[in-house]
Amino acid sequence: MAGKQQTTQAKSVRRSANLGPEERASALATMKDRELDVLVIGGGIVGVGSALDAVTRGLRVGIVEARDFASGTSSRSSKLIHGGIRYLEQGNFGLVREALIERGLLLQRIAPHLVKPVRFLYPLTNQIERAYIGAGMALYDAFSYTGLMRPGVPMHKHLSKKQMLKQIPSLDPNALAGGLTYYDAQVDDARYVAELARTASFYGAHVASRVRAEGFLKVGERVVGIQAHDYETGERFEIRAKQVVNATGVWTGDTQAMVGSRSDFRVRASKGVHLVVPRDRFHSSMGLLLRTEKSVLFVIPWGRHWIIGTTDTDWELDKAHPAATAADIDYILEHVNSVLATKLTRSDVEGVYAGLRPLLAAAEGSTTANLSREHHVSHTVPGLVMIAGGKWTTYRVMAKDAIDEAVSAIDGKVPASCTEDIPLLGAVGYRAAWNKRGKIAKAFGLHKHRVEHLLNRYGVLTDDLLDIIRERPELAEPLPGADDYLGAEVRYACLAEGALHLDDVLARRTRISIEAWDRGVAAAPVAARIMAEVLGWDDERVENEINTYNKRVAAELASQELPDDESADRARLEAPDIVPLGALPVVEPVGTRGT
Repeated sequence: MAGKQQTTQAKSVRRSANLGPEERASALATMKDRELDVLVIGGGIVGVGSALDAVTRGLRVGIVEARDFASGTSSRSSKLIHGGIRYLEQGNFGLVREALIERGLLLQRIAPHLVKPVRFLYPLTNQIERAYIGAGMALYDAFSYTGLMRPGVPMHKHLSKKQMLKQIPSLDPNALAGGLTYYDAQVDDARYVAELARTASFYGAHVASRVRAEGFLKVGERVVGIQAHDYETGERFEIRAKQVVNATGVWTGDTQAMVGSRSDFRVRASKGVHLVVPRDRFHSSMGLLLRTEKSVLFVIPWGRHWIIGTTDTDWELDKAHPAATAADIDYILEHVNSVLATKLTRSDVEGVYAGLRPLLAAAEGSTTANLSREHHVSHTVPGLVMIAGGKWTTYRVMAKDAIDEAVSAIDGKVPASCTEDIPLLGAVGYRAAWNKRGKIAKAFGLHKHRVEHLLNRYGVLTDDLLDIIRERPELAEPLPGADDYLGAEVRYACLAEGALHLDDVLARRTRISIEAWDRGVAAAPVAARIMAEVLGWDDERVENEINTYNKRVAAELASQELPDDESADRARLEAPDIVPLGALPVVEPVGTRGT
């Protein structure tokens, strides 16, 4: 892709950051045999970000995740990189400014191949709103500037009613009086975490998913490591470290309880539900930001789809698999339909997903909509640092603060964080590759849009996908029922991105599980056979993976027909969790899965 400048050495550098089965085994062998400086528990955005922050300071670092990377909150967000314009109204100017600075870094320096500008309309119901909302957006724009970097997105603009309806003809002209447009950014959240994990591995971190921390090792009152359980083999072993970082999100309290400690704050889970509908269901050149009686609702462009959400309600049931209810879906449809001329119905919904926000608890009786989005670092137990709260957008700052706290207890001078200057793998050279996308498409006999899709998912690592297609031309074919994704991407997910199960590929390395009308059922057998070649599955294992995935889809669809959280949770839990054939039984206390 970079032509003659693409050297053999550069290709070997990319391969050295792979997270395939061999690399996973090597990482676990090292973590068993050598004491680490920092061990991170939790493979979401904050945990993986903490691993990258620590390893780029020159520390010996490991990270373990009980399920797949980003399998919880970090793959179920609104997929926005934003300051949170609604927090201005709450007077939380510091949080907004911090997030907008991070937005600029991600857009322009750290991950330009994954983080893209997105335009939104804030529709006005009357002209009195215009001055008030306009002043807030002007402040939002101002906060995005720093002394060293421009925002990376255009400023806000005012639209008359006529201008607004020209750009979004599907709006109900009787419901609105004009609007304001502004920009934020969006990201494939799960893909970002996968690339972040690979980047941490490239810099020397030892990375392993499907390894659960089941207890802590202690010398006196000091934590010196964890008791680990490898779900792929059933093996139990110890990992020792000078400092352990608890970055387990909504499981923070469960993880902390294993050490017999009570933290100085609580984390409450707030459920957020999103719908996915086809892009042709209404016509608009931009997304929407709508006010609700509780919070805000986004309508977000997402390739050939719209993502619409979110809700904000307490959740005290199963943390690993929060369930969307019929009431959640109806709530979102009701609010988006309030501004649409042609109303959406349940039959327009092709995908639904639910995630949990880890919010810092306020006073008893407060709703999750009013809880803080700031983060907190605690070091109340020697050897154990806890990081919780925060926003997806500010993960890098959260990681920096957590590792700052950890290294304060490590002997010797440790360098400061440098992650603001470290691009993710695939980022360097992306814009030059984008400019050559037409030539690349012609050279490989692919449609230009196909190459654009790959570049916006892998950046310059698209070369690796093209190498696979060159060797296996049949893998240039799209998966059944999921035309946006190629067979080569499934193979690459196993070879390089740490995918160990069918769900990892269909729900996170790709987004087939929320974008396909059948939720990926047609793609599952083909994807499983491709995975089997890389991971050495026999026919029985292939069938087990397909059946487990199909049961997950059926359980989610069933839960979405039920009226309340309790009944939806029971339906969702009818599907079995992934337990590989041949592994030892996994006994999990209720409410602690995914720690």
